[in-house]
Amino acid sequence: MQPNQELKTGGESRELLTFTLGNEEYGIDILKVQEIRGYEAVTTIANAPDFIKGVINLRGIIVPIVDMRIKFNLEKVTYDETTVVIILNVANRVVGMVVDGVSDVTALKADEIKAAPEFGSSLDTKYLQGLGTADERMIILVDIEKLMSSKDMELIESVEEMAT
Repeated sequence: MQPNQELKTGGESRELLTFTLGNEEYGIDILKVQEIRGYEAVTTIANAPDFIKGVINLRGIIVPIVDMRIKFNLEKVTYDETTVVIILNVANRVVGMVVDGVSDVTALKADEIKAAPEFGSSLDTKYLQGLGTADERMIILVDIEKLMSSKDMELIESVEEMAT
């Protein structure tokens, strides 16, 4: 599997917002991030999938909130003062994703990014762009555009419609 071509842009570095889910560190394109907020109560929507915690009203925009722990089939977590919501602007939609915490902004050069390994059918890697290494850290690079516009995430649109 070749890393997404937009990862390899010559010798230029790519800036990622890194965040944690459990013991793992993930990275997404910083250009997709609109803002970072503390976790606050959401309005739940009946019959929404588990991974959609609900919606919030963000300055007049109804924003669906996706819990990435549930989406990635990780163990449940208690929301605390380090839990944050990353507000994204993806595919002309505003979506929030709940993560355990935000690490920092990291620049990775093309040679610091490797292709995601193949795991066969046991693990879905279609949303992974690759693995980045920064110092001693391993960062799982998520194609947030592909993830948020995937078939199961199309449910986000129906949640937005239900909330309006």
